Amino acid sequence: MLSRRILRVKVVKAVYAHLQTECDNIPATEKNLIASIDKAYDLYFHMLSLLPELVRYAESRQEIARNKMLATYEDLNPNRKFVENQAIERIDCCEAIAAYCKKKGLKWTENQDLIKNIYLSLLEQPFYKKYMENPSRSLREDAELASNIFLNILEQNELLESVLEDQSILWTDDLGYILTMAARTMTSMRESHEQVKLLPKFKSDEDLDFAKRLLRESIIHFEDNRTLIDGHTNNWDVERLALMDIVILAVAIAEAKNFASIPVKVTMNEYIDVAKYYSTPASSTFINGVLDKIVTRGLEEGWIFKTGKGLL
Repeated sequence: MLSRRILRVKVVKAVYAHLQTECDNIPATEKNLIASIDKAYDLYFHMLSLLPELVRYAESRQEIARNKMLATYEDLNPNRKFVENQAIERIDCCEAIAAYCKKKGLKWTENQDLIKNIYLSLLEQPFYKKYMENPSRSLREDAELASNIFLNILEQNELLESVLEDQSILWTDDLGYILTMAARTMTSMRESHEQVKLLPKFKSDEDLDFAKRLLRESIIHFEDNRTLIDGHTNNWDVERLALMDIVILAVAIAEAKNFASIPVKVTMNEYIDVAKYYSTPASSTFINGVLDKIVTRGLEEGWIFKTGKGLL
């Protein structure tokens, strides 16, 4: 499922885009946010559907080799362990995945060069060679291979990133997290499961409301929170600060002010990590220092308060 972390990232990006375009249409920005979240979930199904394409390509290569004029013993008797991978077969036979991909128009048929590229890369991987050399067969072993493909090949594949960027500009930043979701889906497979246990879009029904409310509070009170930021950056030239740093801080403050059940430590850690990936190298240290001052003051003066789990 899409974690609060990825939702926070998407809110930060949505607020940043909103400010860059000088747009006052909050409903339009919210609509774009929801579309971005939906696209991330689309990518989850898209990546799962990639594995059966790899198997079909591998099987086609074996068939071509088998029909060669001077076929070798290996050509006529190929190792079919990968093309008979039980975990990937379950993905291929999953009606829910097929229906979702059909509805969203998600397919790999026009990207055979990418499929070939990934497969050739797979052949060189030590984990794949070890898998193929092991005569035993089990769903668990097959699922672990599939997980390794997601985590150790696809995230590092430049051609895949290029193809995804052409299909949706929103997908490249989501890829790493979505591949982790796909890998988790594979390793959760059990012999007793009749169907693939697909991850839901959200962990909780409250998650989408969290994202929408955080977006609105961040935009509506952006100038107030920016003034607050200005008052705690005495040693910094605020006009020269990266806009992304200001946005990250403003969204973090909006969360600290408006979500009493979320501990301040959680909020701080989340946005410090966001800064590591989406702003300058020094941003996480800067944001940590400024946010700590603001949150401490807010708790002392009472305009930040926490209840229940938020007190932890």
